[in-house]
Amino acid sequence: MIYDLIIIGSGPAGVSAAVYASRQKLNLLVISKDMGGQIAKKAVDIENYPGFNKIAGPDLIKIFEDQLKSNQVEIVFDEVISVTKEAENFKISTAMDDIYEAKAVIITTGGDPRPLEAEGEKEFIGKGVSYCALCDGPIFRDKTVAVVGGGNSGFETALFLSNYVKKIYILEFGAKVKADEENQKLALGSGKVEIIENAKVLKIEGETLVKSLTYEDRASGEQKKIDVEGVFVEIGYSPATAFVKNLVDFSERDEIITDLETYATKTPGLFAAGDCNKGKYKQIVVAAGEGAKASLAAYDYLLKIKK
Repeated sequence: MIYDLIIIGSGPAGVSAAVYASRQKLNLLVISKDMGGQIAKKAVDIENYPGFNKIAGPDLIKIFEDQLKSNQVEIVFDEVISVTKEAENFKISTAMDDIYEAKAVIITTGGDPRPLEAEGEKEFIGKGVSYCALCDGPIFRDKTVAVVGGGNSGFETALFLSNYVKKIYILEFGAKVKADEENQKLALGSGKVEIIENAKVLKIEGETLVKSLTYEDRASGEQKKIDVEGVFVEIGYSPATAFVKNLVDFSERDEIITDLETYATKTPGLFAAGDCNKGKYKQIVVAAGEGAKASLAAYDYLLKIKK
């Protein structure tokens, strides 16, 4: 079978693209590793998405899932490992050794957590080092933890963790945290948060589990150690785009370069929307909007090649 359109990813961009494509009666398939994309890994409480004063990440994902079902969108849970174009059609290979064909493709794969590259980080993944507070936060009840990253994600993670842990250190590499004032106010209001600025994480240590974190004070050059039982890494994401490297141009940060109006890549019929493409603002509502635009552009492309 050759699909009209295959969408890779089921975060806000992928779901939005799928809803628009289904309304255009396209023969459609969504391929995704999981449901919800980065929302499933990092979004705790969302307060800036239209229609909701506040909604938990898992609740928004459930709405996404229900909406796809109501639009009768076919979903395959698998990981895409390569995309190629032969003649006029795309071939998509997956980790489960399946191959799918489509006339057009929209990539909405978002990103993967960026590692610290600190000594001990890899050794203690799953043993105190985590990239998903939503997944692992309750495990650290009544413990002391560190959140590395002083942006909005870091402070939102700290606020979520404050429901479980007894103390939270937020370590920021720069001289000043970058989170919005409202997020800072909410996190600090818990009474459990201590901010450490100019902190470069050097080492994570422990025995079976994490016991401490060593950082360099970038202002003084002094090395300091804090006793923690968990380390949550919130220093951003790297675009999950390696599987399509031969068909697109990349930015210096490995984001897919697209046309700003249609989100088309340099390969006709291939589009990219959301956090995987080159764009300044990485937000759920922005990704959803880009997914809708990419879907409409893909529909126009399909009409063109049909003629």
